[in-house]
Amino acid sequence: MADIEMAPLLRDQNAVEEGGDIWIETKKLWSIVGPAIFTRVAIYLFFLITQSFAGHLGELELAAISIVINFIIGFTYGLLAILFSILLLLMFFFAAPILKFLGQPEDIAQLSGTAAVLAIPLHFAFVFVCPINRFLQCQLKNEVLAITAGATLVVHIFVSWLFVYGLKLGFIWTMITFTLSWWLNAIILFVYIVWGGCPLAWTGFSMEAFMGLWEYAKLSASSGIMLWILILMTGNLEDAKTAVDSLSICMSINGLEMMIPLAFFAGAG
Repeated sequence: MADIEMAPLLRDQNAVEEGGDIWIETKKLWSIVGPAIFTRVAIYLFFLITQSFAGHLGELELAAISIVINFIIGFTYGLLAILFSILLLLMFFFAAPILKFLGQPEDIAQLSGTAAVLAIPLHFAFVFVCPINRFLQCQLKNEVLAITAGATLVVHIFVSWLFVYGLKLGFIWTMITFTLSWWLNAIILFVYIVWGGCPLAWTGFSMEAFMGLWEYAKLSASSGIMLWILILMTGNLEDAKTAVDSLSICMSINGLEMMIPLAFFAGAG
């Protein structure tokens, strides 16, 4: 009886792996990494698609949304605690005067200020989406994340097309669709968890969720400052709209490429 209790639960499975079957291990790895890569790419495409539709509205609109996404949202993305999110609201409310003070052209700063205010609900969506994604990934629910991200991406593409081309609602609704897509993703995943998606892991909210926030904030702040420098330098060049637009496109393509190795490392870890 004691021997049975001490026997490993995955003894048969481990015996096969010790035999050198690399193919089995590879399939297990990609069953986790594959959905993780798809999820990250799909979520990052929210940014790209919003910028693409803004580019069809005009150079000024693309520059304004690019600054908000890369300069403001890019910096606050990592500071996901509720306390940090509330403190950082000042950046959204006073984005226009801050950008003017830092040397951005008047028209870009003004429209960026409008976009920043519209992005406030998006700012709080990050507080929920990112921890939920990490939680589900730890529960090996990568397929759920991938399906939800893919479905939300399809909705985002359709709604963006409808508002920009079909109804011609313009710049404001382009930013609103961006926010709605993130909240849709957050709500679907939250409902899945609370309504029995992780019955053995989800036991309710806990204060342990706030552990290690200061260390996390320091790392995210350093990466955000680098994005600030790049955007601000281009904003002070001649023909700032074209410079900011070009930089945002390059950064978006580079960011999309980076989603693949980042998702691979996260899934493998």
